[in-house]
Amino acid sequence: MNNLIDYIVNILINKKASDILLLDLRRLSPIADYFLIATANSIPHAQTLCDEIELRIKQEFGLLPHHIEGYNPAQWILIDYIDVVIHIFLKEIREFYGLERLWGDAPQKRYAE
Repeated sequence: MNNLIDYIVNILINKKASDILLLDLRRLSPIADYFLIATANSIPHAQTLCDEIELRIKQEFGLLPHHIEGYNPAQWILIDYIDVVIHIFLKEIREFYGLERLWGDAPQKRYAE
């Protein structure tokens, strides 16, 4: 699992996502083991991040997402790999929904861009 998360984080960093945060939900929720949250600069940037993650994870791990939500209008894109759910937000949408606050008791790891 850590290899998959590290790989996704590297994609996000290389494609200039910002404020990358991993929430460990294993002891808190049956929804997923991890939420990986990142901020995109624009709608095209969010879609590019989603496309790159989907393509590279398929190539490297042979995995397809269980589902993707929000690709259009791309203000909040959710990419569900069952154990790892990736949330790509526009900055103002991320601040509004505040997943970090909702899951504030989850262990967190921030990644430097």
